[in-house]
Amino acid sequence: MKTEPPADTDEAEANRAAIGRSMGRWRLLIGRRVLARLAIKNVAPDLEITHLDVLDAVSRGEPEGEVTVGTIAELMMIDPSRASRIVADMVARGALRREASQTDARRIIVVMTDLGRQLMFEVKAVKRGVIESILSDWPEEDVAVFSGLFDRFVTGFEKVYLAREKEAPQTPPGKPEA
Repeated sequence: MKTEPPADTDEAEANRAAIGRSMGRWRLLIGRRVLARLAIKNVAPDLEITHLDVLDAVSRGEPEGEVTVGTIAELMMIDPSRASRIVADMVARGALRREASQTDARRIIVVMTDLGRQLMFEVKAVKRGVIESILSDWPEEDVAVFSGLFDRFVTGFEKVYLAREKEAPQTPPGKPEA
């Protein structure tokens, strides 16, 4: 004899399915880098999205200490050689500079210049404007709850990703997995 699942189980499943559908729509927007493209268009049309990613990585890494190309690669989840090329381009554009570490002169760190900080400020202003327009008719308590829950969700997503990355066999680039 088959029993029916409790109604609250059906509702819980429906809620999780709705999250999955919303994530699919969000993935398309994020995959197309809608916010970054809008910011570039409005602030610095000659930059590429990866340039903004590097500036963001430096900005996020600085509070933790000195930022190296390795730090940037880790924060961007890309190969260090690719991060190095993007950093070199941003150094040439004057948004970043390389310096000797104050704790170990053999180590080179990446520092944001005034131009880089101004770009980040302007890009963040565009992003804040878009977010503000979306949330403009939300009650402030909903914004506060959403802020906490969204951060919690993304943090959990990052943890799952990082745990699975550690579990996955490392395949050299260009080599097919077995």
